[in-house]
Amino acid sequence: MAALFGTDGVRGVANRELTAELAFKLGRAGAWILAGENTGSRIVIGKDTRISGDMLEAALIAGICSAGVDVLRVGVMTTPGIAYLTRNLQAVAGVVISASHNPVEDNGIKFFGPSGYKLPDETEAAIEALVLEDCCSVTSPVGGGVGRVYQVDDAVQRYVAYACGTISTDLAGIKLVVDCANGAASQIAPLIYKRLGAEVIPIFNHPDGVNINNGCGSTHPEELMEAVVDAGADLGLAHDGDSDRVLAVDASGRLVDGDQIMVACAGYLKAKGQLAKN
Repeated sequence: MAALFGTDGVRGVANRELTAELAFKLGRAGAWILAGENTGSRIVIGKDTRISGDMLEAALIAGICSAGVDVLRVGVMTTPGIAYLTRNLQAVAGVVISASHNPVEDNGIKFFGPSGYKLPDETEAAIEALVLEDCCSVTSPVGGGVGRVYQVDDAVQRYVAYACGTISTDLAGIKLVVDCANGAASQIAPLIYKRLGAEVIPIFNHPDGVNINNGCGSTHPEELMEAVVDAGADLGLAHDGDSDRVLAVDASGRLVDGDQIMVACAGYLKAKGQLAKN
């Protein structure tokens, strides 16, 4: 069994199990494995709204730059957003710092390949092996060979435009309550739904570093269920901390879980003749 990587990256209690030292080594090893000998390689880094994100981001960036690879820092961004931006910005890899729906004390580091998909097990194993040997075989460039950090100021706009462009549906006339879980969706989700034409009522969209997933989001939809009824809304959507999952609430305040959403989507696509392999 892997000592570091689980089913969704490396996770643990921040500053206890997932330390700054470990984040530095993961950045250094990941850069070495994923960039190889390619000069001018870049890795995208984003995070959710946890207070420990800044600490882990700084350590991860230091590790990547120490291996001679540049960093494209996008700040707070959803996990799907990091996957897209990795491709869009033509990076060799992407990294998201998040523990998804877990409580604030947890955090995680997850790598994506250049396609925006999760790394193969063998690549994660290679990174892990380097970390466990303290990155002894990773060289340290000097002078102009050290990596640089570039801030991507239009990251949110890039992803919002992409997400809106994936569908042709007009949401005009729909009143929508969106639970942003005080996480990475807090700015992005309302922007997307508004641009698609919906009347948006955002809730739990004021992250303060410690309130992510706290009594809100996809693991705690009770407040959303009440808010939909109180607002007379047509629909409610609840994201989790990194916005890679969603639950829905109908106009009557009834929860529609992920399995039900998948069945509804599959039925819709099948009726249009667009359901893959069917």
